[in-house]
Amino acid sequence: MAVFSFESLSPDLIIDGLESAGFTVDSGLLALNSYENRVYQFHDDNLVKYVTKFYRPQRWQLAQIHEEHDFSFELAEAELPIVAPLKVNGKSLFEYQGYHFAVFPCRGGRIFEVDNLDQLEWMGRFVGRIHAVSAQKPFVHRPSFTCDEMLLGAREQIASSGFVSQGLVKPFFTILDQVITVATEQYQPRNQIRLHGDCHAGNILWRDEGPHFVDLDDCRTGPAIQDLWMMLSGDRQDKLLQLDTLLMGYEEFFTFDNSELLLIESLRTMRVVNYMAWLCKRWSDPAFPQNFPWFNTEKYWEQQILMLKEQMSALQQPPLSLQNF
Repeated sequence: MAVFSFESLSPDLIIDGLESAGFTVDSGLLALNSYENRVYQFHDDNLVKYVTKFYRPQRWQLAQIHEEHDFSFELAEAELPIVAPLKVNGKSLFEYQGYHFAVFPCRGGRIFEVDNLDQLEWMGRFVGRIHAVSAQKPFVHRPSFTCDEMLLGAREQIASSGFVSQGLVKPFFTILDQVITVATEQYQPRNQIRLHGDCHAGNILWRDEGPHFVDLDDCRTGPAIQDLWMMLSGDRQDKLLQLDTLLMGYEEFFTFDNSELLLIESLRTMRVVNYMAWLCKRWSDPAFPQNFPWFNTEKYWEQQILMLKEQMSALQQPPLSLQNF
């Protein structure tokens, strides 16, 4: 694949690449909100809209991308509202001048309302149906949610970046190490299946006929609760009501293991620590300083110390439980 850079990914290269795969571009390229990859909307000479995703070089192995696509096709064949990549002559992953890309039908929609209980129950049914399919066989090439990568590896990425303000190094890494220790002790999943992996409101679009996902770029193996906990918000009572509503729909199609509620805060810890490491790792990409100007300042690292202290408190609280709800 190309070097670790989008520097040479010009509009002309994108259009030439799309045309080499058999797509006609009869509009400009509208950049969509994506930082990890480069994603653009366009239409052809029949005014049919498409979305193309140019994968970040060297992030995934080709076998892992193919497995993402195969998972999409499997879910679509089960009549789940997943927007799968298009195939041309049996291929869904294309290559042009070192860049790999896919093309999807354009599907818009409204943002999922996490405080809407009707939509939450619908989402529960949707995720339950996904898991009923995904549990039938494992991923071979896609990674898992592990403490080694998403906590210890993320810590190393932050430390090696040298971005933490010198005067904050000791307090930051002291609380970070404490949080990692507790989260690692708590993260003991019993069962793991194929997951969407990044199931939050921003990745769910809503149409009159219900919800749909437009991308499985972060699909991984992990515990089922990973595809549910990011839809919970508010105080403890709010979360319990939302969880009860989600699982009401979910268990129509797949059995939920209540012991996985113990994993929510360790998974949240993985997410927040990995997010810091992701910003450190991607900071050399010109898109990141432009879109995350608040990162890598002394105020930012002060805020992360406070956030980690709050996360330590959350790790020490009793987990959510529906038994007394």
